[in-house]
Amino acid sequence: MNGRVCDSGVLMPVDEAIRHLLDQAPPPPPVQRVDLDHALARVLAVDILCPMNLPAWDNSAMDGYALRAADLPEEGGYLALTGRIAAGDEPGAPLQAGQVVRIFTGAPLPPGADTVVPQESCRVDGERVWLPSVTRADHVRKEGEELRRGDLLLKAGTRLRAQELGLLAGAGIARVEVYRPLQVGLLSSGDELREPGEPLAPGQIYNSNRRSLAALLRGWGVEVHDFGVMPDQLQASRQALSRAATECDVLLTSGGVSVGEEDHLKQAIAALGSIDLWRLAIQPGKPLAFGDVQGKPWLGLPGNPSAALITALIVLRPFLFRAQGVDQVMPVPLQLPAGFDWLQRNKRRQYLRARLTPDADGHLCVELHPQQSSAMLTAACWADGLAVVDCQAQVHKRDNVLYLPFAALMH
Repeated sequence: MNGRVCDSGVLMPVDEAIRHLLDQAPPPPPVQRVDLDHALARVLAVDILCPMNLPAWDNSAMDGYALRAADLPEEGGYLALTGRIAAGDEPGAPLQAGQVVRIFTGAPLPPGADTVVPQESCRVDGERVWLPSVTRADHVRKEGEELRRGDLLLKAGTRLRAQELGLLAGAGIARVEVYRPLQVGLLSSGDELREPGEPLAPGQIYNSNRRSLAALLRGWGVEVHDFGVMPDQLQASRQALSRAATECDVLLTSGGVSVGEEDHLKQAIAALGSIDLWRLAIQPGKPLAFGDVQGKPWLGLPGNPSAALITALIVLRPFLFRAQGVDQVMPVPLQLPAGFDWLQRNKRRQYLRARLTPDADGHLCVELHPQQSSAMLTAACWADGLAVVDCQAQVHKRDNVLYLPFAALMH
């Protein structure tokens, strides 16, 4: 960074700020090899190729009867029942002409069989089974139809969820190479901050950002090192930041970055590294700082609770995901009809606390909370996502509006 502090009236577009941060993201942490039981939310460091065909052999997708389609008349008919195969059984002897076997979901097809008929479509009559007309390969999971040996199973940069862990296990993979969890140092700034449960003196407030930001970070798979509140003193701030930089990969602070605030934090950052202070075209929020402390990336979020939450979700999250080695870091917004009018043109992009509500016809639309203050979290607790209204834009009821679910932003 160049040490520039940008306090001019020019607002940086949100997308430009995110691109700049992604360009400055550090390389991912070192690689570790871990068991699948410890791989949830970790990021793959290497491509993984499938070591086997999936499925490994032809198997039944239904409980029913396996046969050779060519043995059955076009209008259906009777075939001889000659055996039974359950999941985990050997496939048994080859199926002879005019025969069927009872088969269960996941069981291997006997040699020669090419079709399965669901049991509810069949009628057992002693040692015979009546079956309706069939189409060859009905209800059969063919060997390798999901993946062939050597196919790309998962690519590097994938953040592992439950479904990826299941896919890996299903391919017989017990351990994976992933990046070490990112170590993030969290610091608060402000003599006015007190912890919940402590008494408040006049002018003091409880530190809500410490809890909300730590919860976000843990949901994003990083390890949080909480360094508490820095006193509004230059030497104390320098000591706290220096210690955090020694122990962590990335530093995050809240408060102390607005124009006109006491500048102990900014002076401490500048003394230990470099600082850029940006004014973003985002609401809630606007002041955002980025730089480094002893060579470690540092991001400074605004102090207002809703502003800190929204800038963390929209701007900080992509940066931290990229620093963890994640390939796709940007959330994909939904487009849904607005259940509101937003007629005030604003020079900052609005991230409005919202939730989905059925309209009179039962269709989902985006409803806004009436209170959108940057200092209040009640709207975010009521909401299940953010409605996005771009700079200078208006929204009329039933217009499509971009909607970012919290479920996609917080995990």
